[in-house]
Amino acid sequence: MILIVDDDSSVRLSLKLLLGRNGYETAAASSPAEAMAFVRARRPELVVMDMNYSRATTGEEGLTLLSQIKVFHPDVPVILITAWGNIPLAVEGMRAGAFDFITKPWDNGALLERVATALALAGESDAETPAGRFDRSNIIGRSPGLLNLLDTVERVAATDAPVLIMGENGTGKELIAEAIHRNSRRAAGPMVKVNLGGISSSLFESEMFGHKKGAFTGAVADREGRFALADGGTIFLDEIGDLDLNCQVKLLRVLQEHTYEALGDSRTRRADVRVVCATNADLPAMVAAKTFREDLFYRINLITVSLPALRDRSEDIPLLVDHLLSKSCAAAGRKVPEVTPEAMDLLMRQPWPGNIRQLSNTVERTLLVTPGERLDAKDFIAQGLPADPASAGSAKGLKSAECEAIEKALAVSGGNLSRAAAMLGITRQALYRRLEKYDIRP
Repeated sequence: MILIVDDDSSVRLSLKLLLGRNGYETAAASSPAEAMAFVRARRPELVVMDMNYSRATTGEEGLTLLSQIKVFHPDVPVILITAWGNIPLAVEGMRAGAFDFITKPWDNGALLERVATALALAGESDAETPAGRFDRSNIIGRSPGLLNLLDTVERVAATDAPVLIMGENGTGKELIAEAIHRNSRRAAGPMVKVNLGGISSSLFESEMFGHKKGAFTGAVADREGRFALADGGTIFLDEIGDLDLNCQVKLLRVLQEHTYEALGDSRTRRADVRVVCATNADLPAMVAAKTFREDLFYRINLITVSLPALRDRSEDIPLLVDHLLSKSCAAAGRKVPEVTPEAMDLLMRQPWPGNIRQLSNTVERTLLVTPGERLDAKDFIAQGLPADPASAGSAKGLKSAECEAIEKALAVSGGNLSRAAAMLGITRQALYRRLEKYDIRP
């Protein structure tokens, strides 16, 4: 049962007809008091409620009603209805525990998607991935933290919920995004990957939404944007923390309204895409510093997946090393060498500031320069791994080990930042951030 709460009879009727035509059972309330009478009597599966119930538009009644519903039924998802100009009010509602929000006038397709997503994540849908059918290709590991994370990924993949993947560079955020798409209802559609850190603000609209011929100097032909290319599938927005505030506003609009216009085109297009974002930045801290929009943050992180650093799941390193060696040796037509216990112990005790990407780079580089059938600890030490990383368990030790790894990579690469970043398994931009953080001069 979906409870609709709105003091406007036309809104209640519209929602009842829309949801009823799509197979949902509904009940309606015209005031907070009437809504609470229903909530006290029975548990709704979902609440869709307006934020304002009087001429005053402060939304206090809506926030109070939300908090009261959460007291009686903390696990019931609540979708808020608000005007576009009152999005800050909706954000406050999200802080108070609302599941999502829509703006008036709403798009019926977008509203139905959010209703289906809310019910699916609340366990009221049969759209879950069939047991044993979850495809976790290329995601290697059996540590409890990773398995718990994959349980979450399996649950959310079957929905259209926006997902925010957080984690350090090299932890496998793109692999998780691919798994979400591969196990979703959109798996037959395209998956378009966008590195937002590599798109300048001046090109953002053209890259994301496309342009018509003659829209600006140099636009010699029509061009489809990334959202158009991802139609019917998934768009993966990597490094979303690098997006400037002006571009954040433009992205928020398409995520909120599910529509956009190409530059130079008056035709409005619908964005039929599932959005998955990733970042290694601390977005809550950026929100507090006002360098990342709070309303965009709540729009993209309906579900947050936090990837553990490799140093926090070191028990997975033997499996990862075996996978990496098998893959590299198969490509080279070479027999997989034995990794001695001493070498594996050394690998498991490393801090790995570049995570899996750095481990992969280290294994491949060591394999290339070691022709024998055994890889010993000395072979990996020769590639720059510290022989005694025992102090890496503490924060101070981790910082020291990370600085040492960076300085060794810079020395081996002759100060070439691109090569040093590749050796560490991180991006050049991530290396710049670490150089600034630790005040290291190449």
